[in-house]
Amino acid sequence: MNADEPHNPEQGAPEQIAASISRDCTRFKTQRTRGELGAALARVVLLYSPRDIRQMEQNFGNSIRDLTPEYRKELEEAITGHLLGTYQMIRLMGQQGTFRTKTEPLTEHEHAYWDMVIAQCRPGTGELRLRFLKFLLAGFCMIVQQEPGHPAGMRFPGGDRVELIDGVYYCPVREKAGDVDTALCPFCPAQQTPAVGYLKPPVNASGRRKQEFIDNCYRYHNFNG
Repeated sequence: MNADEPHNPEQGAPEQIAASISRDCTRFKTQRTRGELGAALARVVLLYSPRDIRQMEQNFGNSIRDLTPEYRKELEEAITGHLLGTYQMIRLMGQQGTFRTKTEPLTEHEHAYWDMVIAQCRPGTGELRLRFLKFLLAGFCMIVQQEPGHPAGMRFPGGDRVELIDGVYYCPVREKAGDVDTALCPFCPAQQTPAVGYLKPPVNASGRRKQEFIDNCYRYHNFNG
């Protein structure tokens, strides 16, 4: 295999797949801009199929089967939409040439994401094909799109959600990862959701926007009156 070609995720023993993942990640680290990285990611992501996305959704559903039916349904809908939506967004941006417009330079910290992926995708760490796809989609969201790895609106146990307020993403577990994916959290562009009373109200906002701020405080930050 040419070292400049993305691996075929359908082929190879775990050791071969891990080596190919390492080569892909090394190539991702050489990209200079968000657009260059997006185009490089698209070449690999689109070697997967919607069938792989469905398998990821099924695996996720199996992992949360002990949750209450209502919360499980909500999470499954959020993650299903997020995975498939991200996959289709990568396809669309590649077709439309949108990546050429993303000229912002990447940081060393963002390059370090791919070192983490190599460490997380070694033989013995699980089913490598889909594990790598998870990191590809998350990397696209967090680095290329500068959006959280978990979709805005997704609810965590306790009621708090990932939020977008005045152009800033907030996550209730950004600095308190616990059982959440600690490998992703250090690279997520979301800020930690502040304690109640520390979110600044909108300046010169409409009555509707002010009410939205009040609703956010009461609904999402465990405000008890």
